[in-house]
This record gives sequence, structure tokens and C-alpha cells, in this order.
Amino acid sequence: MGRARELGVLHGFIDTVEADGGSLLVVGEAGMGKTSLLDAATSHAAELGIRVLRASGVEFEAEVSFAGLHQLVAPLAAELAVLPPDSRRAIGVAVGLAEGPAPDRLALTNALLSLLSAAADRAALLLVVDDLQWLDRASATLFGILARRLGATTIGLLGVVRTGEGSVFEDAGLAEIAIGPLDDDAAAVLLTEAFPELPPRAARQVLTEAQGNPLALIELPAHVGPAAEPPLGRTPVGRRLKLTFARRIDALPAETRTQLLLAALDGTGELFPSIFAGELEPAERARLIRIHPVTRGVQFRHPLTRSAVVELSTEEERREAHRQLAGRHPDGSERRAWHLAEAASGPDERIAQLLEEAALRTKGRGDPVGAIGLLLRAAELSPEPDDHHRRAMFATYLGADVTGDLTDPRALVAESGGQGPSVATAVAAAAYMVNSGGDIDTIHRLLLGALRKVGRSNAAWDAPLSEIVYVLQANCSFGSRTELVDDYWAALDRLDLELPEALALLGNTFLEPARRAGPSLRPLDEAIAGIGEQADHAHAVRLGIAAMYVDRIAGCRSALWRVIEHGRSGGAVASAIKAFALLGFDGVLSGDWDGVLQLVDEGLTFTIRHDYRLLGGFLQYDRAMVAAARGDRETVRRLADGLVAWGAPNRIGFVLQLAAHAKAVDALSSGEFETAYRHAVEICSPVTVPGYKPAALWVLLDLVEAAVRAGRMAEARAHVADIHRSGVADLSPRLALIAAGATGMTASAASFREAFDTALAIPGASRWPFAQARIRLAYAERLRRAKSASAARHQLTIALDTFERLGASPWAARVRAELRASGAPAAHPASGPAAPLTPQEREIAALAAAGLTNKQIGERLYLSPRTVSSHLYHLFPKLGISSRAALRDALGELPPPTRA
Repeated sequence: MGRARELGVLHGFIDTVEADGGSLLVVGEAGMGKTSLLDAATSHAAELGIRVLRASGVEFEAEVSFAGLHQLVAPLAAELAVLPPDSRRAIGVAVGLAEGPAPDRLALTNALLSLLSAAADRAALLLVVDDLQWLDRASATLFGILARRLGATTIGLLGVVRTGEGSVFEDAGLAEIAIGPLDDDAAAVLLTEAFPELPPRAARQVLTEAQGNPLALIELPAHVGPAAEPPLGRTPVGRRLKLTFARRIDALPAETRTQLLLAALDGTGELFPSIFAGELEPAERARLIRIHPVTRGVQFRHPLTRSAVVELSTEEERREAHRQLAGRHPDGSERRAWHLAEAASGPDERIAQLLEEAALRTKGRGDPVGAIGLLLRAAELSPEPDDHHRRAMFATYLGADVTGDLTDPRALVAESGGQGPSVATAVAAAAYMVNSGGDIDTIHRLLLGALRKVGRSNAAWDAPLSEIVYVLQANCSFGSRTELVDDYWAALDRLDLELPEALALLGNTFLEPARRAGPSLRPLDEAIAGIGEQADHAHAVRLGIAAMYVDRIAGCRSALWRVIEHGRSGGAVASAIKAFALLGFDGVLSGDWDGVLQLVDEGLTFTIRHDYRLLGGFLQYDRAMVAAARGDRETVRRLADGLVAWGAPNRIGFVLQLAAHAKAVDALSSGEFETAYRHAVEICSPVTVPGYKPAALWVLLDLVEAAVRAGRMAEARAHVADIHRSGVADLSPRLALIAAGATGMTASAASFREAFDTALAIPGASRWPFAQARIRLAYAERLRRAKSASAARHQLTIALDTFERLGASPWAARVRAELRASGAPAAHPASGPAAPLTPQEREIAALAAAGLTNKQIGERLYLSPRTVSSHLYHLFPKLGISSRAALRDALGELPPPTRA
């Protein structure tokens, strides 16, 4: 009634499913008739021969991971059976039908899309998901990703979400139709048709109270007397409807209410053997539920019905129902643990242990929010104060480290008195202080004090102990002082335990990469190769951290973007902020500077909203580095001074080094070479590469170049000698490029060519365009002085193209000056086939020629749309074209790409 516009939109969407697929959200407040519209849309789909699969979020199952996915997959057993083994395993593990390591989010999304595609082979498929606001977080995130990938398929997703419930779908950017109240005329007609004998005064009362809410118009009149006395009152519609349902529920037989409670608390929509349809028929006649004629599944006519059933039951009735439901799930399952917890009448260590184990599995499956909920419930059920404290503190720690819930637990440290904090308390407090930019030495003492309480005889790598070592590693790195690092290794020697692989990798490649990273490169590469299978967001980020100084973040980019996607949906927020910072560091070095600025803008909104000061400082460094290379001196000064202002009092050496690095590059860009040298040596000694300052690996080229240009040739040569002595050139192609380039800058007239040629011939060196272009510029300057003007011009024209593409205008100006000095006009390199496309440019051009938008290309390649636009801007002249329409022909004329 009164929904012609809404039905038109829904029918129009369904009509396009067979050709284009896609997603549509139906949004509105409770009782607006969203589910009725969904039913009408489903009927229309059936008339068109479209297969319909339905699922629904359940308020009382919001903490059960992948409960929503289970509903969607259950009817597809035949299609699931013929999927490839990897896809079948991914879905089976997620919904508890198979054992094995948790699938990562991308693998699970691809598996689900394969399953749905198989189901859509014979006929188009419509997924109908009601009450999205109550989906468990894991399913909601998965469906949100799926919704964006259904274009150009024969699969449609029609979802219903209640506004005001904080659903991740409300701001997902999907197409939506809002369902509001009925207008006065439609409300009056609906009420008259439903209750033609309702007295006018009562009708006016209902119309006033219902406020256009269709469900209220249908449900309230049965309880309004002829004189409409007593008045309904000005209570919210939801509460009034619950009261309406309560009257019907109270009138049901006792056994029906018992079975109805089981159905409400189970939430699967399935009838178990002990629930007989006959016992639920009175509830169906009372229009509280629907029973499917074939599957015998139970569907509540309105979510408020389910709420009313639960609220009207006694505490003991709910516990007994949960006990029965727990018995219907296998040992070790999360559903069993959750139902047992709800059935508990008091502390129970056995159940608390089951919940804790389920929490760790849930975290490993990529649902940290669900894991925290399970840990907190385990804490509530812990009989011993120490166990209660340990579980609660570990949940607090996961909030700070993964989900963005930065809660200050330091008062609990003070409560520990002279005994010192426990491991769980210390790691929670330290995580808070680290992320909020607290004092490095205080955090260090706190963590070492807790580790001293772990004796050799009873030590084992449980979760809190592993996490305290991880936080200690990070704190030592951020402090960047030799005594902190020495304390770390001494503490591990005292424990006399072999580090878990992930912690060993971090200790070697993140804490002291210059000294220890070499032997860890192979296991790190193997771990990165398998990162696509990693569903644990925190672990994926830690691999990114391990890859940071040895220049392997490129292999982690896809996984880090998945973490960001999860954080955007409200899940692993803290992990997402770390992913922003890691991708920012990577973008600064790899030359994706426009992408860096976009990352910084979005990442800072997260850090500000959630008070992650330290990670916000890292993002400010990324912005300062781009500004430094592009000649924006005021931005560099403002950002660097801001970092020093809070980093210095808290002795966060790493932050001070980041500020010094930005100032060094800014001074180099401006030709202030002595100033650049002074800033560079704040990070890296001119005579040694300090192992306890991992950021030194980012400033090696800056120090040598500043020293050479400032006339400090002795210092430059000493530093180059130590770079070779330290072996850091073996850690990555970037460091090999810099070692060889720095050698060329300091080599004799007889040997500089060999060093520079070695640098430029290093495989993969083009992945670091700013460093490579600077080395070309230095090479050209020496070539010109050696009277090799033609060779100098060759290096300069390539360097100029790179600097202009990056927007590094001070460096481009320096190249133009060199070109003039070499006797050539400072022209841009010729366009056309003589200026070959880079592999990334070729890939972007191919996607653009296929008709993809900049946004779609960015999503495919994990670049910002702005960066895609910049690449297209620079590759058009290379191809000799001026529009996207000419791309296909131009690419067809190119020779095939050469292979390394």
C-alpha cells in the first residue's frame, strides 16, 4: 500500500539481474515494511525464473562468526560438492563443515563467488539478506566485499538494513532505496482496508500513534477499544509493537512458548528433531512466525517478535534453552561454547577455557571483534581472579592492537602494587602507551618487569607472552637506542625459549635488519608468498612490518589492502591504520606519491578518530617526505617540527629520525647540502650503519649525497665503505642500487662509470624511481665533468622524465640546468615508441583500453584513482595519443614487453 515507487525500483533492479547483476540496499526504520517489500521483490524474481537464496541477520547470533554465511551456503550443498578443493575447503572451514587453517578474506570471497557463479549457471541468482544490521561481523564484511563484485554477473544481492543500528552497510557506498513512513492518505487506506469496522475515534488514535509505520497500523488496532481507552501514550513504536507481540506470546501454550524460545535463541531458522511443527502451529496462527512448508524452517514475521520472545522468558528458561541448543553442536565448535556460556549460572572454568580457545580461533579466522567478545565473556565466567584478569586484559590488548579500541588500562598496573604487573596487564597497558605516543623508557621498564615474572621452568609461548615480546620489539625499535635492544635480547636469553617464527622474523628484520636480517630473508619470502592464505589481520600486518626495512612490502600490498577494507567496515581498525602506515612507507620509496597523499588523508581520519598518535606521526612523515621532494618547504617544516614536539619529550627516537629524514631531503632538494648532511647524521653515523636504528637503511643515499655535495668526501667514502662492510646491499634490490650508486658518487675518475652502470643494471631497480633518478643525475654530472656530454644527456633525459612524473620540481630544475650545461636544450624526452612504457604503465593502459574507469583500475591494482590518472597522463605522450579512445590501437602497435 502506497509503495508504487519503491516496488518500481525493486522490480527494475531485479529485471537487470540476468544481464548485469549488482547490489541494492533497502534501508529504513523498524516496522516500515521492508521485509514485505522484500517478499514482493522475491515473488517478482520467481516469476522471472530467477533462483532466490535467503538469509537473515539474527540479533542473538551476532557474535557467532559466519552464522550469516552458513544460512546462504546451506541450500547450495550440490554446487559446493563440485567446487575445486581449495574453494570447497575455504567455505567449509568458514562455516564449520571442515577442519583446516582459516582461509583469508580474499580466498573466501573468491570461493563464495565461485559457488554462487556455479549456482547461477542455469538461471540467474538473487541473494536476499534481511536484517543486515544483525549479521555477525565476519559475514557482514564478506557480504560487503561480495556486493561490490557482482557487476557484470548474473547474480544480484538485495539487502535490507535497519537505519540507526550502526551497520557496516549504512556507509558502504552501495546503491540504496530508503523506505520511509506511509503518507497520510496511504496510511488511512491501509488502516481502513485492514480494519473496516474500527470506530473513527480509534482509527484517528491509531493513525496518530502509528506515524505512518505500516506494521504499527496493522498490529495496534486489535488492542484499541471502541473508545480508545486507555490512550496508547507517546511511547516509541518499537516498544509498543513489542507490547503487542507480548500479548500474543502470553496467550500461547507453554510448550509452544518453549519451542519458540529455542527458535529465537538458535537463530539458524532450522527445526531440530525435538521441535515439532505441531507445537509451533499456535505461534504461526498468531502471526508471530512463518513455517516453511517444505524445509520446515522457522522465520519470525518481525525481528521485534524474536526480541519479545526472549524478553518475556525468565532467566532460567533462557539458560535451559541454551543448554539444549549447546547439545546440538559438536565439541570444539564456537556455537557450542557460546551456548554453554549463555547457559552458565555462575563462574565455570571449563566453559571459560572453551570460550578462550574459540576466541583465538575466531581471531585467526579474521574476526577480531568476535574474538574480543568471546574473551570478555570468558573473563566473566572465570572463577579465579587471575584468570579473569588475564582474559580481560588480553581482550583489552586486542582492542588496542587490532580493532581500534584504545582503552587506557594503566590504573590496573598501579593496582598491582609492589608485585609488578602480570604479563596480560603489562601488554595491555604497554600497547595503549605505545599507540598513544607514551614515554619509551616507561614502557620498556613495564614490559621487562612483567617478563621477569616468567620463570624459565614454566615459560611457554602462550598468546599473552608472545604479544608482550612483540610489543617489546616495537618499543625498542621506536626507541632506537642500543641499550633498549640489548635489554631485549638479554630478556630472551633468560627465557631460554625458541622464538615462534613470526617473532623471530620481526626481531631480525624489523628490530635489527642491518645486523640480523640476512638469514631471515628466505623464511620471510616464504611467509610473504603465503600471505594470501592469511585471514588473521594482525598477522598479515606483522608480515608487512617484517618486510618494511628489507623492501618487501610489495608482496604484502594485496593483503594490506584487505586489512584496510576490513578496518573501513569497522573491524580491524588498528590493524588497518598500521596497514595505511606500511603502504605509506612503501609508496614514499616506490614513487607512488599521489597515492601516498591519498593514503595519508584517509589514514589520518582513522588515527584522529581513534587517538592513535604514534601511527598518525608515521603518516605525517609520509606526507612530509613527498613535500620535501616536491619543494614544499613550509609543509615539511610544520610537519617535522610537530613530530619533534611530542617525540622528543617521550624519547621516541624513531619519530625524531623520521623528522630528521624529511628535513634532510628538504635541504637536499633546496641545495642546502651542509644542512642536509647534519640532519642525515642524526639518523645514521657517517662511519657505521647502526644496527639499532633500522631507519638508517632509508637514509643511506641521502647521507652520501649530502656529504659529497657538501665537500665532505672523506666522510662520504667512509660511509660507503661501511655500507659494503655491513652487507646491507644483499638485503634488497633497493639497497643494492643505493650501495652501487653511492660507490659511483665517491669513486675515482677511473672507476665511477662501472659503479654507476652496476647500479642502473640491478634487476628491479626501476621500482625505486626517485632513488634511481637521483643516481642518474649524479652519474650525468660526473659524465659531463669527464667530457662525456652525450652520455650525460642520455642519463639526464631519463632522470628528467622521472622527476617530472613524480612532481619533484626542484630535482627536475637541477636536471634542466645540467642539460643546458651539457649543451642540449632542457626538452622533455620525446614521446612515442622511443619512450617505452613501464610494466605498470602498460598494465594500466591495457585496463583503460578495455573500458575500465580509473576507480576500477585502482581497485584492481591497489592504486588510488589519482595515481591511475597520473600514470595515464604521462603515458599518453609516450604513445603519441591524446585520449583513451586511441589506447587500443596504440597498444597494438607496441612491441611485446621484454622479459627480465
